[in-house]
Amino acid sequence: MLVSGIIIKENVHTDKNLVKSHYHHVHQILYVLESKGEIIFNNQVHAFKKDNLAFIPPYSKHSIIAEDKMTVLVLEFDLLQLDNGINEILREEDNFAETRIIELNLFESVHVRQLLRRMLYEQSQQDNYRFMAIKIFLSELLLTLLRSNKEQSITNANSLRAERLRKYIDENYFEIVDAGDISQRLGISTRHVNTIFKESYNITPMKYLNEVRMETAKKLLMETDKDIASICFEIGFESLSTFYRRFKNYMKISPHKYRVNNHYIQGMSTRDKV
Repeated sequence: MLVSGIIIKENVHTDKNLVKSHYHHVHQILYVLESKGEIIFNNQVHAFKKDNLAFIPPYSKHSIIAEDKMTVLVLEFDLLQLDNGINEILREEDNFAETRIIELNLFESVHVRQLLRRMLYEQSQQDNYRFMAIKIFLSELLLTLLRSNKEQSITNANSLRAERLRKYIDENYFEIVDAGDISQRLGISTRHVNTIFKESYNITPMKYLNEVRMETAKKLLMETDKDIASICFEIGFESLSTFYRRFKNYMKISPHKYRVNNHYIQGMSTRDKV
């Protein structure tokens, strides 16, 4: 029974059970309580496992294949039953215009489970307040999904920024002066640059820049006869003393000793091959 446009129910799918491709006239939220399977939409197969949530707009074809005994909570609702503000926000969200899988973090999944349990409870009540309660919990659930989507978008954007920054350092390590050069390149603060880069690579951009320079210096010391001062300048240092200090901190040996040791090792390798 669709209680004033909103209903929640539990579906148990047996091993290898196939729910054929179909669509609904209202929105659906599918939440996997136990086991796992696959959900198919837009001609693509997606893993569908415990604590995954599928948001399915009206008239979106989808099908489900269960692996083992798969328990899914099915929440159906008509947007017209919700407040105009929520209705408008959902209609404006491009990411909610098509079927999508939402992988909730631990906090979000616990919160969503609690909301679904409350909706199941209220649906079983016979008083006049049950629909009001269900609407409130559904609104809170949708708010959780919208915020999760926004945070995911921010995370994805930051990952792209970090990747772009890393590529920029790889290709321009010899001309970067300081952290200000890097933040100016991305158009965001130095603090934010450090945060997003460290989240992706567990290192600050300046430490990564130093690693790139040191690894390049090692290669030049081993494979060329370039003067150490020239190598220092080529990889972006203005001061020879700074280069020596950074290299010794990185390798626990001076650039000169590193070159001598590695030329000796290379010479031994060459003789061994003859």
